[in-house]
Amino acid sequence: MPGAHSRVRLVVRFVRPTRGSVGYHNNVPAYYVENFGCRATQADGAAIERQFEEQGMVRAAAPSQASVVVINSCTVTAAADQDARAAIRRTQRQNPGARIIVTGCYAQRAPEEVAALPGVSLVIGNSHKHELGKIALARSNQVALSAFVPLNSLQAEDRRPKTDDQGPIFVSDIFAHTELLAAPVFDAANERTRPNLKIQDGCDNRCSFCVIPSVRGQSRSLAPARIVREIDSLVASGYKEVVLSGINLGRWGRDLEPDAPRFEDLILKILADSSLEKLRISSVEPMDWSDELISLVAASPRIAKHAHVPMQSGSDAVLRRMHRKYRPWHYRQKIEKIRTAMPDAAIGADVMVGFPGETDAEFEATRRMIEDLPFTYLHVFTYSARPGTPAAEMPHQVPVHIARERNRILRELAAQKRLAFMQGFIGKNLDVITLNVTGTEDGFEFTESLTDNYLKLRLRGRHQPNQWTRARVESVVDGALVGELFAAS
Repeated sequence: MPGAHSRVRLVVRFVRPTRGSVGYHNNVPAYYVENFGCRATQADGAAIERQFEEQGMVRAAAPSQASVVVINSCTVTAAADQDARAAIRRTQRQNPGARIIVTGCYAQRAPEEVAALPGVSLVIGNSHKHELGKIALARSNQVALSAFVPLNSLQAEDRRPKTDDQGPIFVSDIFAHTELLAAPVFDAANERTRPNLKIQDGCDNRCSFCVIPSVRGQSRSLAPARIVREIDSLVASGYKEVVLSGINLGRWGRDLEPDAPRFEDLILKILADSSLEKLRISSVEPMDWSDELISLVAASPRIAKHAHVPMQSGSDAVLRRMHRKYRPWHYRQKIEKIRTAMPDAAIGADVMVGFPGETDAEFEATRRMIEDLPFTYLHVFTYSARPGTPAAEMPHQVPVHIARERNRILRELAAQKRLAFMQGFIGKNLDVITLNVTGTEDGFEFTESLTDNYLKLRLRGRHQPNQWTRARVESVVDGALVGELFAAS
């Protein structure tokens, strides 16, 4: 352990609920994991669930029914921190006998702040997530455990003294493990039809607004053979689509020795070595959308026609202050290449408004670029200062009311572009995968589906989930396509 960290011995006393009490299901102790944030956090949560299952526990239906509740936190914005704190308060109120364990990015960034919250039993950072089950479920009533607390952000004399009721902290700056990366996570709303497989974690970029590199560490990749095995396992279980995800997905493989394979090499290997019916790629940074990757996605019917390309800003000056590694004209060229290669593809972007110093003219450059480019959806974020990031110390912070108004303008523009994109498919046939959600509207039954190019479609009738089929689009209603099974003549 590097000398920058302190090592202490803690005696942890666990009070376990008695059998038959709240927190047990059929005399088996129950756990509940509540996830906040991105797909990567959800994948980590799935891996934590796997750890508890291996320890012989069962998943509770709600936090109020569990003996152990894990809050798997996000810290990308101040609102994300607030959500985690609210979940802790709610759990303590509804289930005062539960042990509350806080993990994830908020726990990694501010472990002492989290540990001081009433009701928190343990704080386990991203650095120790791969050992969370072992730490949380120490079998004896009195077990000595090593805890590591980072000192890089707080000088020893500035640390708050530990109170008697503050939970132990397991946090360090060591991010050498990949144990959590392979556990697939499923879209809960769609009842396990589209598993998301996290194959990369961490980030080597240093965007001035982003706290994620400091709470997830350097870029780390899952080995290609392991990825193919995980995909084969999912295919054997009956799944027809798998989503690849990561914190900086396009950087996958750069840390693997000795060959340092490229992301494109992995895609080719998956296509060659697995029988997966459809592969979907989540967010990839603009400069990682190489000509080869664009051609590969465009040419293969087994890859969903979908590109998510973070933009953040259309202003050169703002991108420079953000420390982004591309210029607006680079970004424009990438999007135009993707649209030329895939005329019907979904193209989405992350956009930030209210970055420190963002002037009306700089915002207008972003709005104009969005208007010009063929986006089909946007994720619009209002800038939130994160402690310890360079942007938090920048002058000319944008007033909240101005940032929120800019957010509204871009969301309305995105909605208009999305609607126009959807209307262009009326009367056309699209490949869709059925989801495990059904409903009734205006007298007709439907099954929710997702098109190959990432549009929601209500397919008339009740259909088995997790099936790829062909649908003819009839109309657009309430932000979704409506269609029926296409019967070839």
